[in-house]
Amino acid sequence: MKPNDRHLDAPIVYNPSYEILEPDEKETEAGLVDALTRIAETVFQHSEHARRAVHAKSHGLLRGVIEVLPDLPATHAQGICARPGTRPALLRLSTTPGDMLSDKVSTPRGMALKMVGVEGERLAGSEGDVTQDFVLVDSPAFSAPSARKFLANLKLLAATTDKAPELKKALSALLRGAEHMLESAGKESATLVALGGHPETHPLGETYFSQAPILWGPYMAKVAVAPVSPALQALAGSPVDLKDNPDGLRDAVRDFFAAGGAEWELCVQLCTDLERMPIEDATVPWPEELSPYLPVARIRVPAQVAWSGPRSYAVDDGMSFSPWHGLAAHRPIGSIMRVRKAAYEMSARFRAGRNGHRVKEPASFDDLPD
Repeated sequence: MKPNDRHLDAPIVYNPSYEILEPDEKETEAGLVDALTRIAETVFQHSEHARRAVHAKSHGLLRGVIEVLPDLPATHAQGICARPGTRPALLRLSTTPGDMLSDKVSTPRGMALKMVGVEGERLAGSEGDVTQDFVLVDSPAFSAPSARKFLANLKLLAATTDKAPELKKALSALLRGAEHMLESAGKESATLVALGGHPETHPLGETYFSQAPILWGPYMAKVAVAPVSPALQALAGSPVDLKDNPDGLRDAVRDFFAAGGAEWELCVQLCTDLERMPIEDATVPWPEELSPYLPVARIRVPAQVAWSGPRSYAVDDGMSFSPWHGLAAHRPIGSIMRVRKAAYEMSARFRAGRNGHRVKEPASFDDLPD
């Protein structure tokens, strides 16, 4: 569907009053940073290498381009999509834990998208950079409704980091069975999925969502990246054989891009109803019958070596991905997004300090190892 194929209800213009700070939100933010630091420190002590406190394990590091579609309506032609054009892009596929687990511990899949060559007023802390990041997960809703509840969940994750990996495999199998039973009954549990109950599906067949909202120019939006090339769409729900292969997801991504390329669409869902499309509760999926996800750009990734040690050193160790890297036109909003800023900054500082490898925003991907 093209953005101008149907009438859209008028999107709501952002007003600062739509964001409501939680009581003690700064204390929650500090607790979040502390929990993530404990996760990162635990992993570092066991491996002597600093990694992200979440989404530590990458399965694909993909170089491509993103092309803004022509003839977008004014509501969608905002920020990075203000005018047509093509820019370099980097995609990082990952799973959520902060420790390097076997893929048999099946957790939500993530996609981080970084563009370079972006112009415009910058978000605080990213002045002088030319990047725009989108950080996405393969579910339209976040696992916690508020920053405070997110912190409670994260403390549980911190307490189990780097402990009993074989037990985690067994628990993951049990959780997948429980999740399957819930889905058969027309229900699902974000908690079961997050703890290891995610189906053992191919990460390239998934659609990835921001879950929490951002600004889209004067409006409010959630974004998604959806597969559009036939080879990707054929992988939707496709299982990956992870038996006796702790890096089966990475191997599946490498095998795919050894044979050919892929295309995704970057899609935007504008807020048209504050009651049914809340800003401060990220567990509520915004109803697509009120406002569908509509494409604004096409991501093209050619055949390539999708993961290698040198590329991991350049991206996993040398770059960070944050929704706070970007344009003021796409400022993250809502409590989940607000407290994330300090957490992402801590993660980058921790990795740079422990590994002795500078983490910086790229101006191009020309030096990315092939």
